Amino acid sequence: MRRLFTNHFSYIGLIAGLIAFVLMILFFDPQPDKPAIKFTAAVAVLMAIWWMTEAIPLAVTALIPLILFPLTGVIPASKVSDSYINSVIFLFLGGFLIAIAMEKWKLHRRIALKIVSVMGASANSILLGFMSASAFLSMWISNTATAVMMLPIALAVISKIESDIPEEKALKISKALLLGIAYSCSIGGIATLVGTPPNLALVRITKIIFPDSPQIAFGSWMMLAVPISAIIFLAAFFVIKTLFGVNRKISLDKTYIKNEYSSLGKITYEEKAVLIVFICTVLLWIFRVELNLGIISIPGWATALNISDLIDDSTIAITAAIALFIIPTKNKTDQNSILAANSIEQVPWSVILLFGGGFALANAFSVSGLSDYIGSQLKGITHIEVLLLILIISASINFLTELTSNTATTQMILPVLASVSLSIEVNPLLLMIPATLSASMAFMLPVGTPPNTIVFASKRLRIIDMIKTGFILNISSILIITFLVYTLGNIIFGLSIFPPWAK
Repeated sequence: MRRLFTNHFSYIGLIAGLIAFVLMILFFDPQPDKPAIKFTAAVAVLMAIWWMTEAIPLAVTALIPLILFPLTGVIPASKVSDSYINSVIFLFLGGFLIAIAMEKWKLHRRIALKIVSVMGASANSILLGFMSASAFLSMWISNTATAVMMLPIALAVISKIESDIPEEKALKISKALLLGIAYSCSIGGIATLVGTPPNLALVRITKIIFPDSPQIAFGSWMMLAVPISAIIFLAAFFVIKTLFGVNRKISLDKTYIKNEYSSLGKITYEEKAVLIVFICTVLLWIFRVELNLGIISIPGWATALNISDLIDDSTIAITAAIALFIIPTKNKTDQNSILAANSIEQVPWSVILLFGGGFALANAFSVSGLSDYIGSQLKGITHIEVLLLILIISASINFLTELTSNTATTQMILPVLASVSLSIEVNPLLLMIPATLSASMAFMLPVGTPPNTIVFASKRLRIIDMIKTGFILNISSILIITFLVYTLGNIIFGLSIFPPWAK
């Protein structure tokens, strides 16, 4: 279905983007003394249309700023290029290399099977086990890789279910398991900064537009995002099990799962090495800066060493990645170190280019004055209650990303929301965080996220199954994100205050 959508709209999107770009150049000139505003707006509209219609590959569209911003005089080429390499890119790179090591040595499979195997034998428990494993792994590795790994395990369990219980009940349980995996992959991803690309886009774009703003730290983000993820996870579990009649009375045979875990054998030296590096990295990320838990405050190790201003989360990520290239293996016939030299080829460079294009666009919004112009034009919305505005933003982004790339959409909308926040004098993060979280909550359509597409390809689901369940979860996630960012987010990030760095 994604292919049909792309083929149908790509040619129209290509032409529409070019026409919109030319029309903006010719007829949009809000401040003649600042031509950079119209040029930036024209490029933004062109990229938005091409990204949303996938007229050309997303990563290729992301390269447009390297050409058009220097040619139109918005930003010199050397400055635009800087947007494509920064600390957020290296955080993503390091995190992805750790994920590659986990997949290489099948540590992720061991973790998944262990989580599922410790659950009870009821259909209820197995559903919760598959969902828990998917959500946890997606906090650290790509949701696509998690879904690809979990699907064959689930299909094997489903085949056993179909031979043991009546067809109608087996069909409902199989649909529940597949949807549970897909949705949990998306839900788990929002819990950490490295779990999904929109989270990292928020960190960098905030720093580009507001250079004096404090860096969003890994631990601080988890203090807000983990509760949100957990509540949406529970909502998804109860919605799925209720809609598909999954209950404790139906008992299932877990022989396959136990056999699969046993076939892995004892944990290997290489798995232990990756696990130790992974745990150390997570702990160093979480406790790098002070964590204010309300009752107590945990000082950060970087602060204690007086290096908090010199390093960030990317330093830890790259250190861990380099360690994996150095630590030797005992399996000499395969490779000499945990990560082989060719592991770098598995990094999704297209995503890195997509990041860079969004960061370049955000920088142009700020430098050209387009952000200020948008903010001045939106002063009329100051009468809207902030809580209602957050709800509208969350809902809009949520449903928009059912058909568009969540990363591209986030990078397009965050600079606009920064302008809105300044026009109504609220903390920019109060609008930008809900938009970022909502961008990963597309549950209704197979094209919404890669995990949705992967489980739908099993041919055991109908679109109506996904729409019916996904619509309820879309609405639930919108309400949960809105309420918790407005309340818990205020406690963690002080979102009720219009900060000096935004002024």
